[in-house]
Amino acid sequence: MKEGRVWRRLAKYAKPFRKRIMLALLLLLVGASADLSGPFIAKTIIDQHILAIQQDWYAFDQQPLTREDEPLGILLADKYYVREDWLGQVASPSPGTAHKAQVLTEGTAYYLLEEPVATEAGVTISPVSEAAGRETVLVSAGAQTVQGIHLLPEEVKTLYENDVWPIAGLLAGYGVLVLLSAGLNYMQYLSLQITAQRIIQQMRMDLFAHLQKLSVAFFDKTPVGQLVSRVTNDTEAIRELYVSVLATFVQNGVYMVGILVALFILQPQLAVLCCLLLPVLLLLVTIYQKFSNRFYTVIRGKLSEMNGTLNEMIQNMMVVQAFRRQKDMQAEFNQINRDYAKARLQETNLESFMLRPAVDLIWKVSLTIIIWYFGSRSLDDSISLGALYAFVDYMSRFFEPVNMIMNRFSQLQQAAISAQRVFAVLDTPVDERETDYAAPLPRPKGEVIFERVSFAYLEDQFVLHDVSFHAKPGQTIALVGHTGSGKSSLMNLLLGFYPATKGRILIDGVDLRELNPQALREHFGLVLQDPFLFTGSIAYNIRLYNQQVSDQQVIEAAKAVKADAFISKLPRQYEEPVVERGATLSAGQRQLLSFARALVNDPAILILDEATASIDSETEQAIQEALRVLSAGRTTFIIAHRLSTIQHADQILVLSRGEIAERGTHEELMQQGGIYQKMYQLQLGAGKVQVG
Repeated sequence: MKEGRVWRRLAKYAKPFRKRIMLALLLLLVGASADLSGPFIAKTIIDQHILAIQQDWYAFDQQPLTREDEPLGILLADKYYVREDWLGQVASPSPGTAHKAQVLTEGTAYYLLEEPVATEAGVTISPVSEAAGRETVLVSAGAQTVQGIHLLPEEVKTLYENDVWPIAGLLAGYGVLVLLSAGLNYMQYLSLQITAQRIIQQMRMDLFAHLQKLSVAFFDKTPVGQLVSRVTNDTEAIRELYVSVLATFVQNGVYMVGILVALFILQPQLAVLCCLLLPVLLLLVTIYQKFSNRFYTVIRGKLSEMNGTLNEMIQNMMVVQAFRRQKDMQAEFNQINRDYAKARLQETNLESFMLRPAVDLIWKVSLTIIIWYFGSRSLDDSISLGALYAFVDYMSRFFEPVNMIMNRFSQLQQAAISAQRVFAVLDTPVDERETDYAAPLPRPKGEVIFERVSFAYLEDQFVLHDVSFHAKPGQTIALVGHTGSGKSSLMNLLLGFYPATKGRILIDGVDLRELNPQALREHFGLVLQDPFLFTGSIAYNIRLYNQQVSDQQVIEAAKAVKADAFISKLPRQYEEPVVERGATLSAGQRQLLSFARALVNDPAILILDEATASIDSETEQAIQEALRVLSAGRTTFIIAHRLSTIQHADQILVLSRGEIAERGTHEELMQQGGIYQKMYQLQLGAGKVQVG
C-alpha cells in the first residue's frame, strides 16, 4: 500500500474527532506562543532595564519636572541625573541646560563620570582621593581623561529604583505565561490522549469485526499470533502517532516557525544562517526515513512471527512436552528472537547516528560560528548584548524542536508500517453477503441438495469430485469414509465457509450462493470432534451470547443431551466457571456442553462432525437416545468413524477419494458387500477383540 494512501486512511479515522483535535492543536499553539515569549521578555529586561544604566545620563543643577509637574531625576553628588530614555519626559528646566554624564561599570563597581568616555579601546581607572567614604577617580580612555566618583551601593540601588517595578512586572508576566503554557499543554495532552484512545478503539472494533467476516480459508493461511499482533501491538503503535507524534510535530513545528520569525526580528543575518541549515536537516530526515522504513518492516514482521510461535507453543504445550520438543521449540523461537533483535540493533544504530548526535553536531558548529563572529560584534555595539543573548537562547530552542521531531521519526515510521499491516487486513476481501444483516431468513424446512459439486482448496487439487445427493427435511444423513475422503469438506461447503468450485448447493430449492451465510447459519447447529469452550460459566457457554435464550431453555437443552447429570454435581452448577478451552472438564463433558450449545437454538439443520468420538460408551448411549428425539423435525448430518452410531440414519453416504462410492441405509449397504460392509465388520471385529 502506498504511503500517501496510508496517511489518508489514518486521517479518515481521525475525521470524526477533528473538532477535538483542532481544539487540542489550538491550545498547543497558544501554549507554544506563550513559551516562545520568554527570550523576548529576557531581552527587554536586559537591554531596557539591567543594561540601561550604560546609556547616557544628563546632569541638571535643579530638580527636573515632567509635563505633569511630577519630580524626575536621581540626586547624586548635589545634582539631578536623568537617563537618556527619560529625557523626553522633562518639561523644565530645558533639557538644553543639562550636560552629558556617564555611569561606567567595571566588574561590580560603578563610577559616575562628569562626561562620557569612549570605552572601545579600554579604560584605566586610577584612585585620586577619598573623603567621607567616597572615592574620587580619574578615568583614562586613550588621550581622554575624565574625573569621576565611585558610587556607593545605596546610590547604585537608587539608579535602578525606576526599573525595579518594570522588571518585576515583566517577570510576573513571564510567570503567568509559563503557568498558562503549562495549563494549556496539560489540556491539549489530555484531549489528544482521549481522542487517540477513541480512534484506536474504533480501529480495533473495525478490525475485529472485519476478521469475523473473513472466510475460513483466510485463517487457514494466516497464523493466529500474527493477527493478534496486528490487533494489539500494531494498533498501539498507531495510537502513539495520534498522541506523541502528532503533538510533537505540531508543537515543535510551531516552535521552529516562531523562532525563525523571532530571529528575523532580532537579527536577519543570524536568521539566514538558520535557514541555510534547514536543507541539511531535511537531508538527514530523508536518509533516515529511507533506511528506517526497511528496518521497521522487518521488525514488525519478526514481532508477528514471535507472537505466532509463542501462541502455537502455548496452545500445544501438552504435545511439545509429551514429545520432548522443548529444545527444538526454543531453538526456533531463539532464531526468530535473534532476527528481531538484529533488526532492532540496526534501527538503534541508525537512530544513534542520524538523529540527535547529528543534529547536536550541527548545533554545536552553528553556535561556534555565532559566538565567534557575532559575539565580537556585540563589543562595538553593532548588536546588543540582550539581542545576542536572546538569539543564542532562540538558537538552542530552535535545535531542541529539531531533536524532538527527529526522535519522534522512529515512532512515525513504526506507526506507518503498523498502519500498512492493519489496513492490509482490513483490505482483505470478504464475501459481500457476509455484510448484510438486514434481512433474517425464515427457518428453513431443511431440504438440502448437492448437484454435481466439486471443490478444491488449492487451484486444481480437488478434494471432492462430482458429488450429488438429496437430503429431505427431517432426514438423518450419515457421511462415512476413510480419513481424507472429503466428509468434513462437504460440511464446510454446506456451512458456506468455502464456495463450491463446481456445481451448486440448494437449501429449500434456493442456491446457497444467493443466501446470506450469516443469516443462514442462525438455523444451523454444529458439534465438532474437538469442542471449544470459552472463558465464562457453564450457562454462558451453552447460551453463547444469545440473550434470547432463557435460563430454563439452557437447563432443558442440558437435560436433553444428558449434560445436567454432571452439571448438577458442580459446586455452582450452571454458574460454575469454565477456564480457557474448558481445561478443568473432561473431553466427554466438553462434548456434552457443545451438544447443548448446538441444540439450545433449535436448529433446522444439525451437523455432528465426529461428535461422539470423545464420549465413552455409556455416555454415547445416552446421547444416541437424546438425538433420536432431538433430530425429529430437523435435518441432521452425522460424520462418523464409529459406524455403530449411525445405523439409524435414513441415508448413509460412503465417500472414497472425494467421491460417493456407496449410498443407502445400513441394511442396504450391508447387503451390497462393499466398502461399508468391510468397514463395519472390521470395527465389529476390533470391538470383539477389545471385549475378549
